[in-house]
Amino acid sequence: MTTDEGLKPETVAIHAGRSADGTSLAPVLWATSTFRTESVAEGRRLATSATASTFYSRNGNPTVNAFEEAIAELEGAEAARAFSSGMGAVAAVVLGLCSKGDHIVSQRQLYSGTQMLLQSVCPRFGIDVTFVDGTDAQAWHDAVIPGKTMVLLAETPANPRLDLVDLEALGSIAGPMKVVDSTFATPLSQRPLDYGIDLVLHSATKAIGGHNDVMLGVVAGSRELIDWIWGFAVLQGANASPHDALGGLRGLKTLGVRLAQQSSTAEELARVLQDHDRVESVRHPSLKSHPQYDLAQKQMSYSGGLLTFDLKGGLEAGTAFVEATRLCSLAPSLGGPESLVTHPASTTHVGLFPDELAAAGIGPGTIRMSVGLEAAQDVVADVLRSLDALGDVG
Repeated sequence: MTTDEGLKPETVAIHAGRSADGTSLAPVLWATSTFRTESVAEGRRLATSATASTFYSRNGNPTVNAFEEAIAELEGAEAARAFSSGMGAVAAVVLGLCSKGDHIVSQRQLYSGTQMLLQSVCPRFGIDVTFVDGTDAQAWHDAVIPGKTMVLLAETPANPRLDLVDLEALGSIAGPMKVVDSTFATPLSQRPLDYGIDLVLHSATKAIGGHNDVMLGVVAGSRELIDWIWGFAVLQGANASPHDALGGLRGLKTLGVRLAQQSSTAEELARVLQDHDRVESVRHPSLKSHPQYDLAQKQMSYSGGLLTFDLKGGLEAGTAFVEATRLCSLAPSLGGPESLVTHPASTTHVGLFPDELAAAGIGPGTIRMSVGLEAAQDVVADVLRSLDALGDVG
């Protein structure tokens, strides 16, 4: 089954990735690290094949390969490779494609793990990195060094302020390989490859897995690029567990209904927070106040379950708020069934210096919220009660 049959992506997500299942409706777990081969020639063929699923599970595994097939189909890609985390996927792309003397252009608005990899690890390997404002399409063009820039690395929507990158403009840049982290959007909300992007990656730990019980990353693109990354990934060793790939396949089956409800609740909450006197600003792609609202309408099918808001009162108010919530849990992830609140400056982006936090738009009162599957009125009530509990704080 392929998207060429005219099926909606929500339908494809339910039926894709069944190559390891036989007649089972549920994904089948191949819980093995090693497979028996019938001959030396067969072993040699499998050891050198990027698509081998029954040789050694660091190379491939039927359950993992089925998850990769599902992601590739959803993204309109030829192939995909799964990893043990989103950062495993990011590291494989960056270090698998770039060598000493190469140059990367990345946006400033990034997940801090990716930023730390680019700032701290890449220079040790002689890979230069230039950071630009990801919302400025011309800045991407201007930062490219012909013959030297190997990768343009974007993240949209960006963590945590939901800044957007114009995928069409990015994809039109000739020369470097274009890579997009589409974790916040998921394959159901946007397909970067349709805009001329070369590789799309996800931390599937988040909304794709969807239940806070898997650790999983994935990269999708052309067979040629994925085969190249596969070669590095086998040496890197950050391969996906079949147990986690099983969770990823299960999560894909409900991604459509989860994303629809989470987007609806996040939109409702964002509208309420816009008018609250303890809130300085709110970011959500559904709001017309979002500086890239028109772009969100153009390239995103769902507004998403993530929103970010800034509280008056800075660190004191931010700390008091996240510690006052009862229904919403204080935790650093996103995309699961439970609503989560996060204080980025002290958790997800704690490794950044003050000027780097400011460049990313993260203040001491910035709150990132991942809306779950609870009833919308319960989520809104918990947030409003927690804001009221601030009293004279700040």
